[in-house]
Amino acid sequence: MANLKNLSERIKSVTSIQQVTKAMKMVAAAKVKKAQDKMEISRPYARNTQELICRILPQISSTDISLVEKRNVNNIGIIIVTSDRGFAGSFNSSVIRLAEKEIEKIGKDKVQLFCLGKKSSEYFSKRDYNVKEAFFDFWKDMSYDTASDISKTFISAFENQDIDEVHVIYNRFRTLASQDLIMEKVLPVDFSVDYNFTNYNYDYEPGQKEIVSTLIPKHINVQMWQQLLESYSSEEAARMIAMDNATENAKEIIKELKLEFNKARQAAITTEMLEIVGGAEALVD
Repeated sequence: MANLKNLSERIKSVTSIQQVTKAMKMVAAAKVKKAQDKMEISRPYARNTQELICRILPQISSTDISLVEKRNVNNIGIIIVTSDRGFAGSFNSSVIRLAEKEIEKIGKDKVQLFCLGKKSSEYFSKRDYNVKEAFFDFWKDMSYDTASDISKTFISAFENQDIDEVHVIYNRFRTLASQDLIMEKVLPVDFSVDYNFTNYNYDYEPGQKEIVSTLIPKHINVQMWQQLLESYSSEEAARMIAMDNATENAKEIIKELKLEFNKARQAAITTEMLEIVGGAEALVD
């Protein structure tokens, strides 16, 4: 009977966990839909801003624009975008592994980290990496101002020549079932990509150089905002898939436990019946 009681408690425990994972899956599904809508709205703006800069930049001298200045690379800043919470499969661990791999290539003493999310902040702080800035507890109320505040930190470090390049590592949303792990260069801004746009003869006010000087910092803010949206959408999609898998696994475990419980109960009933029959036969004798 003790075995039956133990199995019954395990079934109740796994059933409770299944209810929690199912609820977490539904919450993640609702969040990823909202995040995906924001992400898809932001994508055209980010792309068009970059195309406008690409159109103007070849027509002017960019030597006085500090954010496009290429230098000898001695120190590198890496922005590592993870989440504050777990239960999202390999979402955080894949970013951290890639970051560690890149840091190992460059050299630990030549890298300054900008950690976005508790998971990356705690991981690298505990291992004595050079964490220059850490941001967390902002995902719930994330806004464009959040991205702007984050951008100011690494733009300032670049302009002060504390770092010569800035890269970002994050998960880019592709579908609900998959994300792409991306490492992109943020600074200096590189607009060498050919977008095949039509070269119309525009008149610019107040002037091409002034427009580009104003647009580039805004472009970096928009790119950071886009990357945060991509990462957040990927996080919730990964959590939804992880919780769905956990729910299905719990279902299989409950099925196996119930089968084991029924076998144990049948064995106990059989044992009791044999004891009763044996006792009755003893009385007849």
